[in-house]
Amino acid sequence: MAKPRLCEDILSKVHIGRANLLVGLPVLAALRLSSLEDSKSPLHPVPFTTSTRELTSSFTEMKLGLATFLCLLPVFSTAAKTKAAGKFEQYHGKFSSNPPLKLDDATYERLTAAPRDYTIAVLLTALEARFGCQLCRDFQPEWEVVGKSWVRGDKKGDARLILGTLDFADGRGTFQKLMLQTAPIMMLFPPTTGPHAKPDAHAIRMDFTTGPQSAEQVNDWIIRHLPEGPKPPIYRPINYTRLVTITTAILGLVSFFSVAAPYIIPIIQNRNLWAAISLITILMFTSGHMFNHIRKVPYVAGNGKGGMSYFAGGFSNQFGLETQIVAAMYGTLSFATIALALKVPRMTDPKMQQIAVFIWGAVIFAMYSFLLSVFRIKNGGYPFHLPPF
Repeated sequence: MAKPRLCEDILSKVHIGRANLLVGLPVLAALRLSSLEDSKSPLHPVPFTTSTRELTSSFTEMKLGLATFLCLLPVFSTAAKTKAAGKFEQYHGKFSSNPPLKLDDATYERLTAAPRDYTIAVLLTALEARFGCQLCRDFQPEWEVVGKSWVRGDKKGDARLILGTLDFADGRGTFQKLMLQTAPIMMLFPPTTGPHAKPDAHAIRMDFTTGPQSAEQVNDWIIRHLPEGPKPPIYRPINYTRLVTITTAILGLVSFFSVAAPYIIPIIQNRNLWAAISLITILMFTSGHMFNHIRKVPYVAGNGKGGMSYFAGGFSNQFGLETQIVAAMYGTLSFATIALALKVPRMTDPKMQQIAVFIWGAVIFAMYSFLLSVFRIKNGGYPFHLPPF
C-alpha cells in the first residue's frame, strides 16, 4: 500500500507546484516592477500579502514537480513503444488472415502514424470500373500474390512487414491529402523506432511508369528497403484450370495424329509438295515481299499523266504490284527451265518433243526480254535490251 500512496503524494505535489507556478510568476513580476518604480520615485511601494516563505515553498514544490516529470518521462516513452508494438500485432493478425490488408482513411492514418517499429507498404489504387484504371486491375492479382507469399513465408512476422491496399473508393481523403492524380502508386513507410529505424522516415514512393509490374519485381523493390534477414520468395499457386486445359489439348492432338497418321504421313513425305513450297518461298522473298512489309510501300502509284505506274524507278523504291509481277516472271522462267530439263526429254514422240522445245524456248526468250525491260525501268542507264520488249 506504500507505493500507491507515494504515487498519490507525487501527483499531488505536481499539481500543487503547477498551481504555485501560475501564482508565483505574476508575484515575481510585480515585485520586480515595484523595485524599478521605487528606484525612480520617492513613493513607497505597495505592500504585498504574499510572504517570502510562501514564495520559497512554491518554488520548492515546482522543483519537485519538475523532477517527478523527468523521472516519469522514460515511463511515458516505454508506454508509447508498447503501444506501437501492440499496433503491429493487432494489424499483422488481420493481414495474415486476408492478405493484403484492406485499408481506409482511418486505418491508413493509424498504421502510417509515428511511432512505428514496423514497415508498411501500401498500394494506392482505383479498382472500380468507373475510374477507368485498367493498369490497377491488371496489377491487383500480382499484388495479391505478393501478400499471400509474405503470409506463407513469414507467418510469425519476423520481418515486421505489413502489406495493405487503399482503394480510391475507401480512401478519397488520403488521395486528396497526398495530391495524387494517377494510380496505382506504391508507398513504403520504414520504421521510426526500434533497431531498424531510419533517420529519414519519410515514405518511399514507387510509380508504375513502365506499365504493370510482376509480383517478383515488386517484391524485389520491397526487399531492397527492408533490413537484412531472410525474405520469403514469391509463391504462385497452381493454376489448375490452365493445367487441365493444356493436358486436354495435348491428349486431343495426340489422338488426332494417331488416327490421321496413315493419311497425313504420305502427304508430309511427298517430295513434290516440299519442292513446290520451297519454290514459292524462294520466289516470294527474292521478289521483295519482305521489303514491302518493312517499308509499307503503296500497291500502285499515279504516273502524273492520268495513268498508273506499276514499276517504281530506282533500286530503293518498289510497289506492291511490282513485287507480284516480278514473282510471276521468276516463276514462269523457273517452270519453263524445269520443263525443258525434265519433262521434254521424257517425251517419246520426236515431233511433239521438238514442238515443246520451241514453245518453252520462246517462253523463256519472251520472259527474259520482259525482265530486261523492267530492269531498264529500275536502272535508266542500263544500255542493253532484248526484243520484243
